[in-house]
Amino acid sequence: MAPPPTLPDRDTVTTIREDGGRRFLFPADVTGRFSRGRRTVGLGLIVLYLSLPWIRVGGYPAVFLDVANRRFHLFGLTLATQDLWLLFFLISGVGFSLIFVTSLLGRIWCGWACPQTVFVDQIYRRIERWTEGDAGRRRELDAAPWTGEKLARRSLKHALYLLVSVVVTHLFLAYYVSVPELWSMMRAAPAEHWGLFLFIAAATGAIYFDFGWFREQFCVILCPYGRIQSALTDDHTLVIGYDAKRGEPRGKAGTTGAGDCVSCNRCVQVCPTGIDIRQGLQLECIGCAACVDACDTVMRHLGRPTGLVRYDSLNGLANRPTRLVRPRTVLYAILLFLEAVAATWAFSTVRPASLSVVRITGFPYFVDSRNVRNQFFVRIVNKRTVPARFLLQAQGAPANVAQSGFSGTVEVPALAEIVQPLILEQPRSGYAGPFSLQVRLRDAAGTFTLQRTVEFLGPDPALLREDAAGRPGPR
Repeated sequence: MAPPPTLPDRDTVTTIREDGGRRFLFPADVTGRFSRGRRTVGLGLIVLYLSLPWIRVGGYPAVFLDVANRRFHLFGLTLATQDLWLLFFLISGVGFSLIFVTSLLGRIWCGWACPQTVFVDQIYRRIERWTEGDAGRRRELDAAPWTGEKLARRSLKHALYLLVSVVVTHLFLAYYVSVPELWSMMRAAPAEHWGLFLFIAAATGAIYFDFGWFREQFCVILCPYGRIQSALTDDHTLVIGYDAKRGEPRGKAGTTGAGDCVSCNRCVQVCPTGIDIRQGLQLECIGCAACVDACDTVMRHLGRPTGLVRYDSLNGLANRPTRLVRPRTVLYAILLFLEAVAATWAFSTVRPASLSVVRITGFPYFVDSRNVRNQFFVRIVNKRTVPARFLLQAQGAPANVAQSGFSGTVEVPALAEIVQPLILEQPRSGYAGPFSLQVRLRDAAGTFTLQRTVEFLGPDPALLREDAAGRPGPR
């Protein structure tokens, strides 16, 4: 017979024993409105994750990070490596959104949408319950000596864990190499793609370890979000809490003077991080609402009002008013709005092509008997999925500057780039010193123009005048 689970202590981490060892949790299953809602949201997110590499937008997967070709396709928008600075706005937008939502709704992200919670609760724990039984049977099996039945159940569970981890890892790789390419790699020998094969093996091991064994330890030990939530929330933030005024003092049903809490400890039994919510808001709480459904079920069975454990603010639990609009949320909303404006402007600057002009390595300029010459490399990247024609011109230079090397009109294949030299020459007699000019790129349809400013360099004009013989050579 397995020993009963130890009740958690607010002053210690529930999953760590007195000797520093790991205390494994066996959370019981629970049903209720929040559990059904989390299941719907979780399965929807899993379906979305699995389907994005298959859904095509603009001829490419909805999300395709083509690292090999340095192209990144995001819901019809194609970005090149030159556009990666836009990731700053994407990452900062996610960060500001998370901060704002946390100030209002607490750790709703952790309990409802975090991949760690979604995959563990909706896949791995379901496999565990199917192979080993409910929480009581799992606890007994864990404490029992190794028998043929225990070995068979554990082997089946971990085989399914490994199979799911392999599938998840391959679908993750599909975001980077596309589904057809991934299928081709899977049918080939591992030696043909050693790098990716080792990546898949390592990633599969990491997912299997995390979702199958580490679980809540990731939330408690590694995830920084749980550490900073106390700085993002206050007494007005929506959290999961216990109504102590209504529940205390605890006592069995029918006990004179007792509160509504009957000390059934059902809220502890279903908690995936093993805490006792009756001890107050704690770092380990991920806001999954399992304890809410568990307590509501007990209250309905006893014919008492639900909501002894509920979503509420600390002020609400203390019968004080809760304010959603307050300095903290106003500040976070302003920051989120400013970030959204900046991101909108940044993404509006994205063009279907990119242009770079760099001076060819070596001497900055050359002087011969007739001309002063500057040499550049022009790189044009076509981000479109069809070939495109462009017109390149050097503008803003004196009339006597000649352009050669790069032809005026050039066609760039779909999702490709070309690099060609651009040579600018000015007669020695007309050179009056360094000047700036613009290298301008315009598509054939005239829908957009890109421009880069370069500087035409040369020697001191006085030296050219003194060197009447015009001896050639670089300067």
